[in-house]
Amino acid sequence: MSPIWIALWFLVAVSLLVTVHEFGHFWVARRLGFKVLRFSVGFGKPLISRTFGPDRTEYVLAAIPLGGYVRMLDEREAPVAPEELSRSFTRRPPWQRILVLLAGPGCNILFAILVLWGMYWVSGLTEYKPVVGEVRAGSVAARAGLRPGDEIRAVNTVPVGDQSDVVFNLLDAISARGEAALAVSGTDGLARTTTLSIPDPAQRKRLTEPTELFRGLGFDFWLPPAPAVLRQVNDGPAARAGLKPGDRIVAIGGVPIKDFKEVSEHVSSHPGETLAVTYRRNGLERTVPVHVSSELADGKRVGRLGVEVGPELGGSISYPPSMVRHTTLSPLAALSHASNKAWDMTELQARLLWRMVLGQVSLKNLNGPISIAEYAGESAEGGVASFLGFLVLISLQLGFLNLLPIPILDGGQIAFQLIEWLKGSPLSERAQIFGQQVGIALLLLLMGVALFNDIAHQFQTSLH
Repeated sequence: MSPIWIALWFLVAVSLLVTVHEFGHFWVARRLGFKVLRFSVGFGKPLISRTFGPDRTEYVLAAIPLGGYVRMLDEREAPVAPEELSRSFTRRPPWQRILVLLAGPGCNILFAILVLWGMYWVSGLTEYKPVVGEVRAGSVAARAGLRPGDEIRAVNTVPVGDQSDVVFNLLDAISARGEAALAVSGTDGLARTTTLSIPDPAQRKRLTEPTELFRGLGFDFWLPPAPAVLRQVNDGPAARAGLKPGDRIVAIGGVPIKDFKEVSEHVSSHPGETLAVTYRRNGLERTVPVHVSSELADGKRVGRLGVEVGPELGGSISYPPSMVRHTTLSPLAALSHASNKAWDMTELQARLLWRMVLGQVSLKNLNGPISIAEYAGESAEGGVASFLGFLVLISLQLGFLNLLPIPILDGGQIAFQLIEWLKGSPLSERAQIFGQQVGIALLLLLMGVALFNDIAHQFQTSLH
C-alpha cells in the first residue's frame, strides 16, 4: 500500500473527526451565548481565513491538519471590553461551561451513531454465524471440548449474534476473570456448554495482545476456502522474489495448491528453507525460488512469506447462505441498533482501559499515529462501508478518551468546572498549573507507549 494513500486517508479521517469534535464545542457555545472568536481546523499558519456573523467569528483552515480548536472570548488570554465581559468563558455559569466542554466528545459519539444508523438503514444488518472452524490439538479450546462445527450462541450467558460479538465478549471475559462459558450448538443439533479457562494471569494478559486471542485459545472461526490469491505483499520473502498483489499461487515445490490454507500449511512447516513457488499472473505461469523467513510462534519456528490472502481483485469471499443472517431494518430499528452498538463499544473501551491501568490488559493495544494511519488506508482500500466502519471506531475512541479526567483534555476541564461549581470559586492558579503539568505528563507517557508499539510493529513487519 502506497505511503501517499495511507497519509491521504489518515488526513481525511483526522480532519473530519476533529471538525466534528470542534463543531460540537462551537455550536453549543454559540447557542448558550458565549462569544466565539475563532473556529480552526488544523494548527499553524492559516491557509484560508474568512470572517462571518454578528460576532465576526473567524473560520480558519490551517496548515497542519492534525487537530483543531475553538477559541472563545476569555479574559485570561487577553483584555476583554467591559460590555462583553458577560460573554467571556470564565464569566458564564459553570453548568454552561460544562455543557460546552461535553459537546465536543458528545458530537463524536453522536456522529458515530448517525453513521451506524445510516449504514444499518441502507444496508441492513448482515451477521456471519460464529461457527468454529479449526480447533488445535492440546489447546485451551480442545481441552474445553470445543469442536469444529460448533456454533457459539452465548458467552457467559450473554447472547451473541455474530463473530464480532464473540470476539468482544471473549476479550472481555478473558481479561476480567480468565474464564468464558460458551453455550454452543453442535453439528448434531444438541446444545451444551464448554468453558475456556485461563487461570494464569500472565497468560491472560498475553491473550489481550493484538491478534493473540484466538491463537492463544487455539481455535478459529470457520471461513470459506480462500483462493490462493495475494491481496497484499509486504516487505519480505515474497516481495523479494517478485510476487505481486493479484498473483495466484498454483504450486509449491511442484505440489499443486488448491487454496490459501494449503499455502499457509506448506510454508509454515518449512521455516528458513528455499521453496520453488509457481504462480499465475495475466494467464502466464512462472516459478521462482523464495527463501522462507523464520518466526517464533507458540514456542516453535514457523515459516512466513510476508503476504496476505484475499479474493480475486474486484471480488469477495462468499459465505454459503446457511452461514449468513441478513436483516432489513426500519429507520427506528436501525437507530436503536446503532445506539446499542455504540454504547456497547464505548462501555467495552472503558472496561479494557481500566484493566490496562490495573495491568490486566496489554499496553500493546495502544495504537499510535502510524498504526491508525495504516488502518485508515486499509479501510479505505476495502471500500466505503469499511472506511465508514473505521470512522465509527475512531470517533467513539476520540469521544471516550476526551472524557477522561486528564487536565488538558475536555474531561479534565470538566472536572475543574465541577470543583469550581461545588466550592463557589475557581481553583487556584497554582493548582490548575499543576494539573496541566500532570495531564501533559500522562499524555506524553501514553503517546510514548503508543509510538513504541508502532515502531515495534513496523520492526516485526520488516522481519517477516
